[in-house]
Amino acid sequence: MTEHLDLLEREASSALEVAADESALSAWRAAYLGRKGQVTEAVKALGGLSPQERPAYGQRVNEIKRALEAAYEVRVETLRQAAQAGLLASQRVDVTLPGCPARPGRLHPTTQVLREIYHIFAEMGFQVYRGRDVETDDYNFTLLNIPPHHPARDMWDTFYATTPGVVLRTHTSPGQIRAMHDYAPEPVRVILPGMCYRYEQITMRSEIMFNQVEGLAVGTTITMADLRGTIVDFANRIFGQGRKVRFRASHFPFTEPSAEVDIDCILCEGQGCRVCKYTGWLEIMGCGMVHPIVLQNGGYDPSVYSGWALGMGPERIAMLKYRIGDIRYFWGNDLRFLEQFG
Repeated sequence: MTEHLDLLEREASSALEVAADESALSAWRAAYLGRKGQVTEAVKALGGLSPQERPAYGQRVNEIKRALEAAYEVRVETLRQAAQAGLLASQRVDVTLPGCPARPGRLHPTTQVLREIYHIFAEMGFQVYRGRDVETDDYNFTLLNIPPHHPARDMWDTFYATTPGVVLRTHTSPGQIRAMHDYAPEPVRVILPGMCYRYEQITMRSEIMFNQVEGLAVGTTITMADLRGTIVDFANRIFGQGRKVRFRASHFPFTEPSAEVDIDCILCEGQGCRVCKYTGWLEIMGCGMVHPIVLQNGGYDPSVYSGWALGMGPERIAMLKYRIGDIRYFWGNDLRFLEQFG
């Protein structure tokens, strides 16, 4: 009963040896080891044999199946190695050919704007203070006068870590508390750049991650006039001299009083257009005097010390500066966009 199995094994082995490519191997596997292959049919025939014939037949047919499966894997690996060797031989490097010069790269537009911001504030006497991307709930919210269940937390919906009370920071403001803890009771004058993360819809004007730069100054005689003078000087340096600056009353839990800052529209020179929604003004940042509770949480006596804080988005600054209409371009890695900024 096993003679035809021996013949089947020889036929299959001979056919496998002449299979020279992937398609031939696939056809061989379907013909012998597939659902309707000859070896598979031989295994199925076991059920029609007598009890006396089954042991020898079953042992032999299983030996053939295992042997052919192993031979198939060896043949696949042999062809793979041969193909790789041929590829290496055909693509061999000719060291006598002249080299390909590396193309000079460019700084990302956000990086360019960040460096410009650093330079401007450095000339004003500010240091760069690096905060943490991963923060505790206390530093990100509570110490900034945003206690649990405060409605302002809805403005900063964030990503929470698996560890309770740990979040990806929603703004660089937690760095204010850390900077004050490091400097108190001495005066402090720092900017805090870094990435922020918010769980919100991606649009032309918003992303789930973005850069932010915070400014903080704390001392014994700091007033709103100092804040205004700093912002007006900054706006004229980064957008060009002669810019008009407007302050609008606003609200932030960590500053009091608070304000939004606008400049006259760069595109229409304040005459009104679609970009500025026909108001003639474009928002560039939020700011205000540091809230007494935040000063106290940072280690300063609010009856002696005062301070101001401001926050801006470098991508938003770049959009205004270079007239970019969609914030998503900054994260698209499209060289056609990035190569425009030398």
